[in-house]
Amino acid sequence: MLRHLSIKDFVIVDGIELDFMPGFIVLTGETGAGKSILIDALALALGERGDASQIRLGCERAEINVLFEINHLPELLHWLNDNDLQGDSDTCLMRRIIETNGRSRSYINGHAVTLQQLRVAGEYLVAIHSQHAHQSLLQKDVQRELLDAFAGSSDLTRAVKVAYQHWQDCYQQRVAMKQRATESYGKREQLEWQLQELATLNFTPEEWQVLQTDHSRLSHVAALLAAAETSIDALSESEFSVLTQINAAKSELQDLLEFDHQLKPITDLLDSAQIQLQEGIYELKHYRQNLDLDPQLLQQIEQRMSEIHTTARKFRVTPEGLPQLLETITQELESLNSDSDIDHLQTLEAAALTDYLKQAKALSHNRKKASEDLSVQVTAAMQTIAMVGGEFSVSLIALETGNAHGLEQIEFQVAAHQSLPLRPLAKVASGGELSRISLAIQVITSKVGVVPTLIFDEVDVGIGGQVAEIVGLLLKKLGKDRQVLCITHLPQVAATGDQHLHVMKCINKQAKNTQVVSHITFLDSRERIEEIARMLGGVNITETTRQHAAEMLQSGSGN
Repeated sequence: MLRHLSIKDFVIVDGIELDFMPGFIVLTGETGAGKSILIDALALALGERGDASQIRLGCERAEINVLFEINHLPELLHWLNDNDLQGDSDTCLMRRIIETNGRSRSYINGHAVTLQQLRVAGEYLVAIHSQHAHQSLLQKDVQRELLDAFAGSSDLTRAVKVAYQHWQDCYQQRVAMKQRATESYGKREQLEWQLQELATLNFTPEEWQVLQTDHSRLSHVAALLAAAETSIDALSESEFSVLTQINAAKSELQDLLEFDHQLKPITDLLDSAQIQLQEGIYELKHYRQNLDLDPQLLQQIEQRMSEIHTTARKFRVTPEGLPQLLETITQELESLNSDSDIDHLQTLEAAALTDYLKQAKALSHNRKKASEDLSVQVTAAMQTIAMVGGEFSVSLIALETGNAHGLEQIEFQVAAHQSLPLRPLAKVASGGELSRISLAIQVITSKVGVVPTLIFDEVDVGIGGQVAEIVGLLLKKLGKDRQVLCITHLPQVAATGDQHLHVMKCINKQAKNTQVVSHITFLDSRERIEEIARMLGGVNITETTRQHAAEMLQSGSGN
């Protein structure tokens, strides 16, 4: 329940502090005095978007603080605890600040929060019915949402929407897979042929490296043999071979060691050189022995390399890229083969449809019962708001296939008189009838909700006289179970309020530049008589008008 509202520098409000009581609270004032500012400020604190234009002229920021009593809202308490937004155990403080640079800051119980978190918390606390609600009532979506709210099926409607979306996803996947299967038949044949050709080639990077090495060697075997022969002859077999000269030099130096031991390191190096040279000669002879002219082997290697080059050109890759191409084709073929499992998708689709129908049928059951109850209650209310003999009915029109909102379309129907048939609300209700029916529906559907504070923003537009008095008593009755705040221009409605707020414009003489500001106060009994009299009589208020106003207040209070 709304307990306290503080508004500072918002639109034309410089600063107000209001404490609210339970029951039915009315808000009145001249047209343009700023009555809707109170609702706008509340909406801002509950997460509506705002901008710098809402800051009072010449001020740096606007600030709204709202305190709610929440000791009877366990679900909100759980949500606050789950989001680490705890405050006092029985209250919730919501705060919104808008600065001139356009930035906005939001707080719950002193904790910084997002606008979405403000909105979520606000849904537990306040329901605002705008002055245009009766026009939106003509929309099919609004009618469906009202019925589902009346039926208490909010969770079920979300479940139906999720189940429907899942079913449609499965359906789309199956259709897309079937389409791909048709389109990819030729692609699969091509990939299978390519895979077969590459598999038959049986090519590996290691083989390619060996082939290139062997081909290079066999192509130059004559030159390699000649070089080996020449090298062996120069190193060891000619008359003046390198090995002979090293041996001679080493022998002569060793004979002189006894005369100079500084020759020892040199002879050691020559020993090492002799050993290395002999090892090299041995390896060179072994290489010459194994180096054989084999034209047939060379031909085989060239034929294999030609086969590999031909395949690589066919697939427009280098020989080194053939293994990667084989892997890519294999993966594409596996993907196409997995996509062909349409039977599995059909099973998933059937299961999703079964789940959707289960949820949707449960929703249809709730709607059927709720439609009967709502039809009876609104029809009864119509008899009291100058529509005697009228009838209201909620029609459930079955859909051929169902949609995200269930298996039926919701249509509000009305007969303004007993002799007339039921027809869609949008086609038969006049403006005045529509506003009365809309108000009756809003009051009735509000009774089944759990939101503790209901706000009606000039929803009594288009009615007057005895009907206005009945509407006021209807709202007053609703205020016994919930806190109800109503902006009204009708004295009959204002007279039934338990509390009376008055809005007026005045001049702020303390400001540097003279400014018009909106001032909101609670009226006492005497002041209420004057305000009701003003609403009844206009500019010139007579004692007779005041007496009439007093009588209306006495009647509206239930005394």
